[in-house]
Amino acid sequence: MAGQLAVWESRLESVVVHAVGAVCRRRASGELPADGRVRVTGLPRLAAEGSLRVRVLSGGARVVEARVEHVESVREEGESPAWERELKELGAERDRLVERQERLDARIREVAALRPVSPQRRRDEGLRRAPADAVLELAEFVDARLAVLHERAVELAQQVASADHAFDVASVRARQRSSADQPGGVESSARAVVTVRGAGPVELEVEYAVPGAVWVPTYQLAHRRGERSARLTLRASVAQRTGEDWSGVRLALSTADLARPSGLPRLSSLRIGRRQPAPAPSGWRAQPAGLDELFADWVGAQVSKPVPQGPRAIGAVPVAAAAPVAPKPGRPAGGGASAKARPGFGAAPSMQPRSMPAPAAPQGPPPAGAPAEAMAYGGAAPAPFVAELSADTAADLAEPAVPAGPRPSADQLDYAGLVLAGAQEESFRRGRLFPRGESAAAGALRGAEAVGGLPLPVFAVRPRESAGSFDHRFDAVAPAEIPSDGVWHTVAVAELPVEVATRYVCVPSVEEAVYAVLELANGTAHALLAGPVEVSVDGDFLTTAALPTLAPGGVREVGLGRAEEVRVARHSEVRESTSGVLNSTAVLDHQVRIELVNRLPHDASVEVRERVPVSGDAEVRVEERPGWSPPEEPTAQLPSSARIRRVVVPAGGSTELTGGYVIRIPAGKAVVGGNRRS
Repeated sequence: MAGQLAVWESRLESVVVHAVGAVCRRRASGELPADGRVRVTGLPRLAAEGSLRVRVLSGGARVVEARVEHVESVREEGESPAWERELKELGAERDRLVERQERLDARIREVAALRPVSPQRRRDEGLRRAPADAVLELAEFVDARLAVLHERAVELAQQVASADHAFDVASVRARQRSSADQPGGVESSARAVVTVRGAGPVELEVEYAVPGAVWVPTYQLAHRRGERSARLTLRASVAQRTGEDWSGVRLALSTADLARPSGLPRLSSLRIGRRQPAPAPSGWRAQPAGLDELFADWVGAQVSKPVPQGPRAIGAVPVAAAAPVAPKPGRPAGGGASAKARPGFGAAPSMQPRSMPAPAAPQGPPPAGAPAEAMAYGGAAPAPFVAELSADTAADLAEPAVPAGPRPSADQLDYAGLVLAGAQEESFRRGRLFPRGESAAAGALRGAEAVGGLPLPVFAVRPRESAGSFDHRFDAVAPAEIPSDGVWHTVAVAELPVEVATRYVCVPSVEEAVYAVLELANGTAHALLAGPVEVSVDGDFLTTAALPTLAPGGVREVGLGRAEEVRVARHSEVRESTSGVLNSTAVLDHQVRIELVNRLPHDASVEVRERVPVSGDAEVRVEERPGWSPPEEPTAQLPSSARIRRVVVPAGGSTELTGGYVIRIPAGKAVVGGNRRS
């Protein structure tokens, strides 16, 4: 029946990248078969099963069933990816050269170890003349041979270094490859099995969610000096390792979470009186009694076979342990009177008096070494916890309480993710459902989720942190190309209209320098997320600054650094005198003169910040010179003692500001640190 299903190829149309994860949409079309069952191929192996949505775009049919089917296909000889074949060939070449180098080194050691050996002299033999010619010939032979071998060794070392470099480069490329190119001899993929009611040609849209995709906003601001409007380009740095390359897709970026908990919270009831059994979880049914009898013939056949003598595996369970064991009267099924329930998946301990025997479990307890999940799911019920109760309490509980049943966990209630253990499994697993174990898809999922730990670009902020309480979707204006390699790729999203105004700020009493500040006003209908902004003025790149989250209609300041075209100089003078009757008051006159020079081709609005002393004594008076105003909203950087004056300096001109203050102090007092200071 499976071979009669029609197979339709699909193409990726659009992708919506959320704060974490993405939603992909594919399209497929074809002629519906008689039974209406179609397989839509092209889905990645990380496609979430619960996120599959299929709709009919044209054809007048309707979808009645859709599910995800995972497929494993064995590759033929030579069908492995090119990068894997290249890496294997380079590794073999490197190993071959290293082996040649080891043999050459051994040959060099052998030749270098050649020494002349004199024959052993007999007792009756006199002294013999040493064969000097032979010794010299041997030395010349060794030198000549070593010269040739060392020359070969140098050439071979260079070849080994080149082979190592080529292998390292190929290894780096292999690590940076797209996860869509799967290594090994088995290729994993997924497809949607769809049942459609209708006839004729039909076009389907398949939607599914995938993990392993993140994005952060970035900006590029270009404006010209003296103009009020600017061009703000919204860009996105996207990284994905979903297992499929996004080539020529319509890209959208959303600040919303891809998956949010939508279940209603459970409000547990409070009861006063006799304890009642906990209700069974929704969708839960206990395993039938006598399940082991289904495998009695298979177990007998296995026992009759000769068992090979050999080392026993650790944790092996004998077949005889599968026989059910009836509990003894007056004793809980799980052990002695003081035994505690062994923990299982979601198993909750129950209370039961010592005098009440626990009902016999429908199946025998699992043998030693069995996993805890078997005890809570389809195995024997956990042994009740026995508590010491007083006589009055035992009298109140004269009626036997019904023991609580198994408490399965969330993964055990996920029937789509459970696997039925076969006859080859251990006795406590046969015929029972268990959560699916680790697979290759789980390793791919861990690799996909690793993109969430990528280091962010400078000044970048994740969308959920900067968006706050609003969600918005940004649609890219052009198709995007983003491979599944797990690195950041920058994509242009949209061009946003903004209004800007450049002004200059200086604090000459601290530093004689003028800094440019750009006021950015958001004229769009949605907020701008926080992120780095690359500022260019008159076509020249200026700096990269941090743009905070900007609400619609909001205004924020972006620092552009020091402005060398605007200069400031501060001159201060302190005059000390006395006044009053009998010169009883010391007068400290602080005069400040500030010069501003503008070398820009346009007018410059400069904000000059000064400060005045704050008196904490009623007898000390501070008189300020006019023309300076305090800040409207004092902050930590701009306290209430600050004084501000704004002035427009003409293009190519200069302006001079005067200010200062007068401190009147009684003759018996002085300013901390000295009266004569700026």
